[in-house]
Amino acid sequence: MIELHQIQAITFDLDDTLWPIAPTIAHADHMLATWLATHAPQTAVLSADLALRREIRGLIETQHPDRHHDLSFLRLASIRETLRRAGEPEHLAEPAFEAFFAGRNQVFVFDGVLQALERLAARFPLVAVSNGNADVFRTPVGPYFQASVSARDCGVAKPDPRIFQAAAQQLGLPPQAVLHVGDDALADAVGARAVGMQAVWVNTHDRDWPHDSSQPLTLSEVTQLCDHLLP
Repeated sequence: MIELHQIQAITFDLDDTLWPIAPTIAHADHMLATWLATHAPQTAVLSADLALRREIRGLIETQHPDRHHDLSFLRLASIRETLRRAGEPEHLAEPAFEAFFAGRNQVFVFDGVLQALERLAARFPLVAVSNGNADVFRTPVGPYFQASVSARDCGVAKPDPRIFQAAAQQLGLPPQAVLHVGDDALADAVGARAVGMQAVWVNTHDRDWPHDSSQPLTLSEVTQLCDHLLP
């Protein structure tokens, strides 16, 4: 199902492909709450109200419909609005966000992923392509990647073709020479194939293929990719 002879590089989604996103965000939220408790205690109290946090996030998204792809902007603006409502200095938003972002990059990589990436990176250039706001080079998988393309950088999110085209340009390759690997059937598999890339769907939860198009090579975990690409 993969035309191996064409593949000269691999692009990877990050969240829920190389690591689970839920514990990562929970850890980052804890880091933020700990920082706020020390430096902005009234904001910490407001931030503990989940309904209020959702209200503020919705407000920020409504005010900035052109920034929905930029998760760092939305998070920073939400922190700033919470500080404002708590009556605490809004300039604390930046260091508060840095506390969150440090936790955001302390990811809990799926078993075997580091070893698989090490093997793959010895054969193919690897590029991260993500709608999320992790900095791949601040995570444990960073040493195996030569470049990163994010929704924030491109101004659009997957499955928009421009983000995949930007990744191919980073590699100096035509899209058909690139294999994209990701967990989201639409954003990753359908999006990548729409620009001519080959695709692998990492289906960790044993879901049915939800689209009318033919199902791409489907794996239950990234580590299985080595069996298909490496001798």
